[in-house]
Amino acid sequence: MAPSAGTDRSQPVAYRTLATTTPFDGATLFAFLRRFAVPGVEAHTEVDGVCTLARSMRLAHGPGLVRVRWDGSVLGFAFSGDPADEEDAERRTRRLVDADAAVAEIGARLGADEHLAPDVASSPGLRLPGATDVAEAAVQALVSQQISMAAAARCSAKLTEAYGERLEAPDASGVAWLFPTTNALAAADPETLPMPRARGRALVGLAAALASGSLVLDPERGWPELRRSLIALPGIGPWTADVVGLRALGERDVLLGTDLAVRRQLEARGITTTEAWSPFRSYATVHLWRPYV
Repeated sequence: MAPSAGTDRSQPVAYRTLATTTPFDGATLFAFLRRFAVPGVEAHTEVDGVCTLARSMRLAHGPGLVRVRWDGSVLGFAFSGDPADEEDAERRTRRLVDADAAVAEIGARLGADEHLAPDVASSPGLRLPGATDVAEAAVQALVSQQISMAAAARCSAKLTEAYGERLEAPDASGVAWLFPTTNALAAADPETLPMPRARGRALVGLAAALASGSLVLDPERGWPELRRSLIALPGIGPWTADVVGLRALGERDVLLGTDLAVRRQLEARGITTTEAWSPFRSYATVHLWRPYV
């Protein structure tokens, strides 16, 4: 039977407050998440300054759907699915929005640098755009190699329609799919994937490593070890590994120095060393990305 999830379209969505550290820059966060979203898996709207996202999740007792809303002052959360999964869905959502970021400490460290002080002042409470599923985010990072965010979203949507699972009750927002499992992608023919063949082989290899357990993306292992494990896989270089660290694992000290947009900002600002930003270079990376979102 096809999985089911969604909300009752005849009833208004009942949000409850999702507590975060403050301040919370929801506008910038939602702008980033909107760019990363896979159509059909995650949907975004913005009406009168209120940002809303809805996305599917693969949970222990079946598919679920979460909604997150930022109205400029309060972050709201709503869940639809098996009640036994709500706690897990909320935990994953907190990772998605980086709810527990140590914003005061981050702001003090990065704001002390003259190159970043204006960014910190204009975006207090900046968050890392995270993920609700580590494997899904890792696959999306690989898909995104050397192409635009828009092209990556289209490619991920094609992968989802070919290898994902359609929800029995698609949501009114347009969320209708669960992202493919690593088992499904590991069994795919790389020659038929909607991407260059080398990247297709790399994607199937990554999915197979995750599905078999030969690669375990557990933050408890430590980022240096995980980074080495990722780069050891065919077709995964420093950029992809670092995006996995920043987005999928929520690593706080990843400077995406191989990213073109980040390099441009570093050069334009005359920045030659970033050691003073540690241990919050992931947040510096997001500040440097902001002009392009």
